Amino acid sequence: MILKDKIAIVTGAGSGIGRAGALAMAREGAHVIVADRDGPAGEATVAAILAAGGRGEAVTTDVDVDAQVEALVGGTLARHGRLDILHSHAGVQVGGPLTEVAPDGMDRSWRINVRASYLAARLAMPAMMAQGGGVILITASNSGVFYDREMIAYTTSKHAVIAMARQMAIDYARHNVRVNALCPGWVDTPFNEPFITQMGGRHAIEAYVREKIPMGRWASAEEIAEAILFLVSDRSSFMTGQALVVDGGESIA
Repeated sequence: MILKDKIAIVTGAGSGIGRAGALAMAREGAHVIVADRDGPAGEATVAAILAAGGRGEAVTTDVDVDAQVEALVGGTLARHGRLDILHSHAGVQVGGPLTEVAPDGMDRSWRINVRASYLAARLAMPAMMAQGGGVILITASNSGVFYDREMIAYTTSKHAVIAMARQMAIDYARHNVRVNALCPGWVDTPFNEPFITQMGGRHAIEAYVREKIPMGRWASAEEIAEAILFLVSDRSSFMTGQALVVDGGESIA
């Protein structure tokens, strides 16, 4: 087991990539703190972890509420005495071009996709430094390395996530804390519903995927979870400040 006895927090772990990543970490021996604003969804992820013989606990957390993020990280440290892995995955997709995205949509995209990850990392970093190291992984998107049409709020926030991860990596590498960004492309999860609606429905998005992605298909959440395991484990022990793109070739097509 490549994560045996590691203590890991995963935000947004009630569904999709977050859930798949939490399950994969638990399978590899981590004790996973499953954080999601949807309490029953988080509990369901933990139930799946326990059913597979893993260890986990659910903490209902809305990352848009500072006090809840503080309770998540502080509570984990109080109960377990350490924090080895922080996967800040919770995010929001606000679609539309400049003239159609209201300021509150831009603000929400920034708060959830950037500021919440900043806050969680800020709270985790002192403990990681004190214990001699740790791993912070922030979910960005391949929209953080290229550009989507009519997605100003989302694309701006995901570019910022990558910049933030790289800055953290430079500042804390000497403390043996590695910080990387995960950049998935099209993954078949409920997270994409706003963009699917914007594109004209499921039929339209399936056609888009076949045409625009060189591999001609979506990724599964479980495929992205394998990349997560690489980034949070010692398999990537000399890797920091990087944006790992997993998108079937879309960003280079």
